[in-house]
Amino acid sequence: MKTLLSLIKIEHTLFALPLAFTGAVLGGRGWPPMLVLLLMAVAFTAARASAMAFNRIADRHLDAQNPRTADREIPSGALSVPRVWLLIIVSIVVFLTASWTINPLCGKLAPFALVVLLGYSYTKRFTPFCHYLLGLALGIAPVAGWIAVTGTIALPPMVLGLGVIFWTAGFDTLYACQDVEFDRHMGLHSIPARLGTKNALKVAALSHMAAFLLFILAGALSSLGVGFYLFSIITGTLLIWEHQLITPNDLTRIDIAFFKVNSLVSGSLLLAVIAGLF
Repeated sequence: MKTLLSLIKIEHTLFALPLAFTGAVLGGRGWPPMLVLLLMAVAFTAARASAMAFNRIADRHLDAQNPRTADREIPSGALSVPRVWLLIIVSIVVFLTASWTINPLCGKLAPFALVVLLGYSYTKRFTPFCHYLLGLALGIAPVAGWIAVTGTIALPPMVLGLGVIFWTAGFDTLYACQDVEFDRHMGLHSIPARLGTKNALKVAALSHMAAFLLFILAGALSSLGVGFYLFSIITGTLLIWEHQLITPNDLTRIDIAFFKVNSLVSGSLLLAVIAGLF
């Protein structure tokens, strides 16, 4: 079980799930019923599990050749490919079932979300904009949260989701700086591999600036109160701190920037919306 949890990076759900809750709180103008939150948590966790496991299947041969990833569960032999496929199938069934249980619109849109979640794994093979496609996979979360509560689609969660796309693309660009030489050698595409680490950091910074502005716009469109903007200062400060941790010549703190800081960004965004409503 511990190996499976490691494969799907269950800790990543901790910084991603608040994004879905943010959309739900925004749509319901307060905390949704506990049953809806529980079903959302189940659906979201299952969706991420299927996406992460599929990514490990798709990248297993590349992972085996990359010193940074050679000890991952499949290339190291800790998990077999058939066992991971079983996890993917079970996770997809759970995700689709939970989505239909929430409401019909969630159920109808769930297969399209799966296409994005699973399809992302192959984008690095043909476009340096793969970071933004990963952002799309995560940007679905606040929109899905809104739909789970309201059963409708509206502009505010779409803008919030667009902000998440740029935020995710920014931190994934930072993370990809570790693999510049490997990606170039293997013919893989990424912004750091195309532009170099120094320019990639600039692109990431611009993406995070766009993300912050879109977060503010989403709050304005939702008529959130002053509390939202006060807490947004924390979000903006965290994004600035993330870029202070990494320089073109020093990537040693990239794990802190990628995992810890982004968990705080996600949580601060949820707190900002809550503060803006009450």
